Amino acid sequence: MTIKLTLPYPISANRYWAVRVIPKKPKPLAITYVTEEAKAYKAAVGHLAKAAGIRVPATGRVVLHIQLFPNRPQDWAKRARKDPHTWDDTVQCIDLGNCEKVLSDALNGIAWVDDKQIRRTLLERMKPDERGARLEVAIEYLAAAPSLLDGLAA
Repeated sequence: MTIKLTLPYPISANRYWAVRVIPKKPKPLAITYVTEEAKAYKAAVGHLAKAAGIRVPATGRVVLHIQLFPNRPQDWAKRARKDPHTWDDTVQCIDLGNCEKVLSDALNGIAWVDDKQIRRTLLERMKPDERGARLEVAIEYLAAAPSLLDGLAA
């Protein structure tokens, strides 16, 4: 079974997690936490996942196919004329590893119980298009508990 999602463009991992240092003797204590911006992104992803038919987190293995579409700049046509084959390399875009980590964290507890269930990931940076910046994700459930199959839309 495969579920397809179109999600908002992910925030940077640098804005997803933050570190607070608490002065403590004998050594300061560093605490990593999820930011308010990250909580808002996760809530938006959760809402869209539920709208797509995900009702309970999967307990089995999953495969992800992730397509990252950066925002198309206003001068994209000029760039494409100048360099038709690789113009999109000049477009600002977060790196794919950063994208995958933010996405897997955002879908933890929603599409799967824990991201350690992800068995394979295909990441692709796509050419910007008229539909805007976004993340298109296909989640393939390799092995699912019967209750999950009952909760997912066919």
